[in-house]
Amino acid sequence: MARSLTDQVVVITGGARGIGAATAAALVRAGARVVIADLDADLAKRTATTLTRESPRQANESPLPAGEFDIRVTAYGLDVTDRAAFTALLDQVEAEVGPIDVLVNNAGIMPIALIEDEPDRTTTAQLAVNLHAVIHGSREAVRRMKPRGSGHVVNVASAAGRIPVPAGATYCATKFGVIGFSEALRMELRDTGVDVSCVMPAIVRTELAAGLKDSKGVKPVTAEQVAEAIVGALRSPRFDVYVPKSVGPAVRMGALLPRRVGEWLSRKLGGERLFLDALDSAARRDYETRAADSAPGAEETRA
Repeated sequence: MARSLTDQVVVITGGARGIGAATAAALVRAGARVVIADLDADLAKRTATTLTRESPRQANESPLPAGEFDIRVTAYGLDVTDRAAFTALLDQVEAEVGPIDVLVNNAGIMPIALIEDEPDRTTTAQLAVNLHAVIHGSREAVRRMKPRGSGHVVNVASAAGRIPVPAGATYCATKFGVIGFSEALRMELRDTGVDVSCVMPAIVRTELAAGLKDSKGVKPVTAEQVAEAIVGALRSPRFDVYVPKSVGPAVRMGALLPRRVGEWLSRKLGGERLFLDALDSAARRDYETRAADSAPGAEETRA
């Protein structure tokens, strides 16, 4: 039977925009109590306010008086690379909202560059946000969920964690890392009651993909489609969550091909030029600027 998400406490990192905000909206519709955590605290609060005003009452609940709202969404500022702050936030959520049922490690950045042009600070930031924060968040979630015998960790990776893309070497490395970490974590948690899902979207039409052209091999998807896939995995737990689903067979087929054949196919379908053609494009400038400021805790740690 599909699991009910009613009143489940769900924490979403990077929840103020893009996939995170879409997932928050989908979970609110499913009746969950959602906690948005984001580096942009002001935007997180605005997103939470919007979703709170739109949140439906459960079918068995009486209507609220005019002007009052069912508070199903709360927001907190969080730099996921600040490990002490991340832990403290989860403690605060459990004290103020309730035991955490689901953690969605969604926060991520995707600056693109040829490796010889990538500043060390950018490399450090990607590793800190995309990988180390996922490991730390998962560890803290497991420490809370495992003793209770229930819970679900959702780690948002990328199809780039299965299919390498030139001009995104570090990004691919972080997403390969998230997938490998999640696979091992799933094995550790077998029979504990704690589930693990790894979400691997292709091109998602959010700010993160600004300037990227369509690839012949994969149809772009929306943040809402990824959100619905996440909700589906929470209702009926599974590990591999490809969006669109066609990415899964493509990955499995590609793993069987000789390397030269796979690389030839990537060139023919336009995958090899996906990031390369977006380098220095005007469409990516605003995103690249914001991504550069997305890991203040990581920079302080490195210094």
